[in-house]
Amino acid sequence: MKLKIKIKPKLSYFVSIFVSFIILSYFAYKGIVAYVIHRELYGGGIDTLVLLRASISGIMFLLILLFIQFIKIPDLKSHRSILRGVFIGWVSVFIILVVVNLSSIYFMILTAIVSSFTLLTLLSLENQIKEQKNTLTEKEIYLLQQLAKKK
Repeated sequence: MKLKIKIKPKLSYFVSIFVSFIILSYFAYKGIVAYVIHRELYGGGIDTLVLLRASISGIMFLLILLFIQFIKIPDLKSHRSILRGVFIGWVSVFIILVVVNLSSIYFMILTAIVSSFTLLTLLSLENQIKEQKNTLTEKEIYLLQQLAKKK
């Protein structure tokens, strides 16, 4: 499929970071509130609900760190592989939300938006890789010029 727009993979990572941060903030807030309520009612300890919300927040934090590391990769083919995995991850989260908890419409909308944006980036990246194959790098051009001068 030919796309006329060119979306850089970094933009997709930034969108994923933003959505992950929203999810992290929500579950961290809900976890803190649940911890305070549990501490006041039962006098201490950690409830399962608090632990689950803290776990989701921790996972989202680790994902944000991973996305930041992915931004630093210069190779387009590596970005294609990573974006395929990111797309599968966001789509699976969307499907799980639809099956398990249909009432969390905001999270479903967020994951649908980020997964569709990742798909657009992936399709755009395919075209960028094809264009990159047809162009020469500066080093290749320099070497060809040096070879032409010798003859």
